[in-house]
Formats: sequence, C-alpha cells, structure tokens
Amino acid sequence: MAWDEWERIKASAAERQSTGTRPDGLPPERGDDGPSGTAGGARLKHTAQPWNRAAATAGILGAGTRRARTELTASHTGTAGGVPGLSSLASLHGVLHSWENRLAAVEDECRGLEPALRRAGRDLVAVDHEVGVTATAVRVPRGGAAG
Repeated sequence: MAWDEWERIKASAAERQSTGTRPDGLPPERGDDGPSGTAGGARLKHTAQPWNRAAATAGILGAGTRRARTELTASHTGTAGGVPGLSSLASLHGVLHSWENRLAAVEDECRGLEPALRRAGRDLVAVDHEVGVTATAVRVPRGGAAG
C-alpha cells in the first residue's frame, strides 16, 4: 500500500467519524447529540396503546365467545329427551359438548390474555423509561472520541 493511499484511507475514516457515526452505523438523526439518542426526541418507541388494544380485543372476543356458548347451550335445551324419529340426536349432543368445550377454552384463554397484554404494555413502557433515564446519565463527548 502506497503512502498516499494510506493517507486517503485515514482522511476518509476521520471524515466519517467527524460526522458522528452511531454505534449502529447509521448517520445521526436530526438533533441527536450522541449515542444515548435522548436529544431531539427519544428513539425509544414503546407505548402501551397497541397492547391495550390487543387486551381490549381479547376481552371482546372472550365476551362474544361466552355469549355464543350460552346461546348454543340454550338452543339445545329440551333436546336431551330425544325427538321421535330423529336418530342423529346422540351425534348432535356429542357435537354440542365438543363445541361447548372449545368455546370454554377460547373464553378461558381470552380471560388470561387480557390482563397479561395490559401488563406487558405497562412493563415495556416502564423499561423504556428506565433505559432512557440511564442513557441520559451517560455523557459522551461530541464525535464519540474519548478524552
């Protein structure tokens, strides 16, 4: 490698560093004062809103499943004694019990999901806040050079 080529490589590297390359290799964002990313708007993006929407959806699905199961059971009331001439009644009751069990499982799953999803949203937002506070406390000289 020739000396002039070495000087060009060093100059190119110095130019890249002076533009403030971030650890992820991306150029700095507008208003970004350093690796912490706290100036000019935080890059931490978690919000509880999508988790709360998912939790609400689980609640709605659980309530709808509960209503469907209740209506399904009620619509079969009185058929246990049998209907003259209807030989498939035993099969109908087998299908009824199968669907009651499936709908109960969906309802139980939704009942467990709703609070877990809300908790996940709260926890992620809290972690982001803690990381942001910690990152703000780290001071890095402009350009990332130590010393």
